[in-house]
Amino acid sequence: MKDFVYDIPTKVYFGKTALSHLGEELARFGHKVLLAYGGGSIKRTGLYDRLVEQFKAHQLEWVELSGIEPNPRIQSVRQGVSLCKEQGCDIVLAVGGGSCMDAGKFIAAGACVDFDPWDFFTKKAPITDALPLFTIPTIAATGSEMDNIGVISNMETRQKLARGAAPLQPKISFLDPELTVSVSRYQTACGSADILSHIMETYFNPGEGMFMLDSVMEGLMKTVLKYTPIALEHPDDYEARANLMWTSTWAINGFIKTCQNHVWACHGLEHELSAIYDITHGLGLAIVTPRFLEYCLDETNVSRYVRFGVNVFGLDPHQDPMTIAHESIRKLADFFYKDLGLTSTLTELGIKKEDFPVMARKACEVKGGEIKGFKTLHPEDCVKIYEMCL
Repeated sequence: MKDFVYDIPTKVYFGKTALSHLGEELARFGHKVLLAYGGGSIKRTGLYDRLVEQFKAHQLEWVELSGIEPNPRIQSVRQGVSLCKEQGCDIVLAVGGGSCMDAGKFIAAGACVDFDPWDFFTKKAPITDALPLFTIPTIAATGSEMDNIGVISNMETRQKLARGAAPLQPKISFLDPELTVSVSRYQTACGSADILSHIMETYFNPGEGMFMLDSVMEGLMKTVLKYTPIALEHPDDYEARANLMWTSTWAINGFIKTCQNHVWACHGLEHELSAIYDITHGLGLAIVTPRFLEYCLDETNVSRYVRFGVNVFGLDPHQDPMTIAHESIRKLADFFYKDLGLTSTLTELGIKKEDFPVMARKACEVKGGEIKGFKTLHPEDCVKIYEMCL
């Protein structure tokens, strides 16, 4: 077990009254807000009017950046940076899903530098400062409201790249589970697949872990398994939505990974899929993850699968270890494809086999030539996993 430093400085307001604190908190950090959001659902649900009410009540000015895309584009980040500089914004408020929050992070950082924000990714330009960032998630999925990592796509170069830095950490996040009630069945399912993947990327790790954290992760995974079907059938169930929202946050805010050897393989594989085909991130993870686990399984790591199957899915611990391992993978696949109703193959999405070598090479290049995760993957291994997903 390795040493670690644990520091999550984001303040969280959680619950039905969370937004009532928005204006007072924004006013402590500045006076002009860049409001960044997506396709306009915040206006249809009435959330936009609630935000404006808070702005006006606390004498805040605001500028709007709408239309931030799923798999957020560097073009949107550039547009937000320009608005901040031209309009003198001193706060960024990102409202929506992970795409809006990720874009908000790099808008906040880009507003403090004089170079193109894409340099943060391709040139590893330093991120030493950022405007204060506030977030209001409207879906339980990425957990971006309480971490300092974001993922941005460049459709011209067919790249989807991640970057993390301390200044990207949101100052305050406002989590109201009622804001997720209007999320579609499909997006709710994809969001839950994303949450599970965040936990499993850490749970299935090389080296020694910690019993306490393993137990926490198993509890988080069981929460997703229990409450997602309820949210799908009863979208306005507050308990289900609250459990998924808080699990989403704790799946990726740094707590569960503190002492783990934390290298994410499935996300690297999926980023290449959505970089080229622009598919929904959670859906791509749902397709890749069970095949990844199947590919990595061997006698050296089967005990981890056994613990997963027994403690998360309730499998009989007295069975043969390999039997438990394969059954645990099947249970996970059934949850994704039967319980959540998600697409199970890349073929159904029109993804072409001839793109696999390029995607595999890029996935490994991002990690320095190979993915040193639960099992070390080289480009040829990545191709085989993609082929298992057809």
